Formats: sequence, C-alpha cells, structure tokens
Amino acid sequence: MDTKKILQDYKENRISMAEAEKQLRIDYIQKIGNHTLFDSTRQKRKGVPEVVFGESKTPSEIADILNGAYCDLILVSRTSEECFNEVIKSVAGVTYEKEAQVIVKGKYPDTTGLIGILAAGTSDIRTAEEARVMAAAMGTEAITAYDVGIATFHRLLDPLSSMINAGVDAIIVSAGMEGALASVVSSLSPVPVIGLPTSVGYGFGGNGETALQSMLQSCSPGIAVVNIGNGIGAGAFASMISLRCRRADDGL
Repeated sequence: MDTKKILQDYKENRISMAEAEKQLRIDYIQKIGNHTLFDSTRQKRKGVPEVVFGESKTPSEIADILNGAYCDLILVSRTSEECFNEVIKSVAGVTYEKEAQVIVKGKYPDTTGLIGILAAGTSDIRTAEEARVMAAAMGTEAITAYDVGIATFHRLLDPLSSMINAGVDAIIVSAGMEGALASVVSSLSPVPVIGLPTSVGYGFGGNGETALQSMLQSCSPGIAVVNIGNGIGAGAFASMISLRCRRADDGL
C-alpha cells in the first residue's frame, strides 16, 4: 500500500474519501473473490512485487486478481498467450512477455541494479527470461547471453567477460541436462552465482533433477541454487543482491 499515493489521489479528487479510507484500511492481505488472499504491500515491504502463479488458474480468476488488487505492479507467471488473450478482454494496462510466459500489469520501475543472466541452451531461455522479467519488475537491468553452454565451451567466455567488466552484482545461470554451466561460471566469476536448473534433458534425471543435484553438489564456492524452473525466485534473489549492493555504494 502506497499511503502517499492514496492521500495524493484523494487530495486531487481522483478518489472519494470513502475509497481512500477503504484503501488505507487494507493491511497486508486483501481478499479477492472467493479464491485469493492477495499480499498488496509486498513490494513496499521488501521490494519484491506480488507474483501470481498462473499455471493452475483460469483466465477469469487471473482477471479478478488483476482488476481487484490494490497494487501498481503485478506479475502472473506460467501463462499461455491464449490465456493472455482472454485476460485482456476484461483487464486494462496489461502486457505479455512472450518468451517468459508472464503477464505484466503496470510499468517496470526505473533501473538501479545490474545483473547477468546466462542460458546454457535455447531450451533454457524461458526460465532465463522469467528471471529477467522478475528482475526488471524490481528495478534491475539484466545483461543476457543465451545458448552459451559447455557443449561449445568458448561461447561462454566473451559474454561472461562483458558481464564482469560491466559490473554486474550477481549472475543467474539457467541450465538443464547435467547443469555444469553454473559451476563453470562460478569458478570464473568474482560475483555470486545463482543456479537455475531447468527440466531439460533425456530420460533419467531429464526433468531437472540431475541439473539440480549437480548445482547443489558444486565444488566451486559462491553458488546458491533455486528449485527446478524457478526463474521468479532466481530473478528476485539476484535483484535483491544487486539492489543491496547499490544501496551500499550510495551510503544508504
């Protein structure tokens, strides 16, 4: 809840006294319909916007949330383009990040943070893009490089060097198969690495378990690992690191 914005809206007659009072009474949790308890103050409280997991929700439920929430910026993850096309029939001000499969309501803030995102193969791009969108929603720019896996090792060196020279504060590595790219990047990087295992691979362990176990067992210090396919978590974690670094640089 942005108290200053509510008071400004009332002062300039954009909302009534009754509406201002209603919004000021909202404390953390807002009930929407009979299906959702929405955390409307998460972004103000910790800098992380509310993210709705869209995969198990109908377009109608998603539209209810987007129309009903007192929130300037909301992400809906794991959504199809078909779902988005239904949502825009009843919700204004939404866009679709196609590669990330994320619906966005509102505008991204100005960027302060800076991170890097690497994807081992083209099949790992969706989770990498999900991380990028989450970082953007937190005010963090991402330098990206995709299809730089260890199958052709030298592809990695130039983009990684560029990220480090640009001063990124953390690097996300989205990788499936054996997930080795995260360890390689950590061994070459002076900044924290967030391993983002993906469910890409053949047969046994091909649902991401092998990549997850490999990243967890890395012998290169400085890696943190999120769950399989959790681009939202990786983007939030990297962005929080970067924004904290930038605050420290500003003496805050």
